[in-house]
Amino acid sequence: MAASLNKVMLIGNLGADPVIRQTQDGKRLAQLSLATSESWKDKSTGEKKEKTSWHRIVIFNDGLAGVVESYLKKGSKVYVEGQLQTRKFTDQSGQEKYTTEVVLGNYNGALTMLDSRGGMSSDSIQDMPSDVNQDMNNSPAPDLDIDDEIPF
Repeated sequence: MAASLNKVMLIGNLGADPVIRQTQDGKRLAQLSLATSESWKDKSTGEKKEKTSWHRIVIFNDGLAGVVESYLKKGSKVYVEGQLQTRKFTDQSGQEKYTTEVVLGNYNGALTMLDSRGGMSSDSIQDMPSDVNQDMNNSPAPDLDIDDEIPF
């Protein structure tokens, strides 16, 4: 059994368009602001209450950052799986500060787009690589050779 586990799984909506930056070695990284919400009914008033939490997501995977750059925007619904990391930095006034982020590295993390293809605007479908567009429009139905025999 593992001595410890650091795994975060979130489903939510992007609160802003992704920010894409380049590392010093020329690879892309993506920064996301993800909102998750929980709702409940107030016991004393019966009124519906809602609380939104904001999460900083940082993606250090160049390929995944490219997908984020091409297909995600403010409001996109995503599933994110990564590790919780806290880092220290010095702000512009010289003060040391801490920030906690969900980090998706090259080999440890996942991002799944949860918006349906039908929910994408026609602009975003046109922006897809041409081979994807062609596959979506011209692919024949697969030839499924289904064996109806029971295997035992």
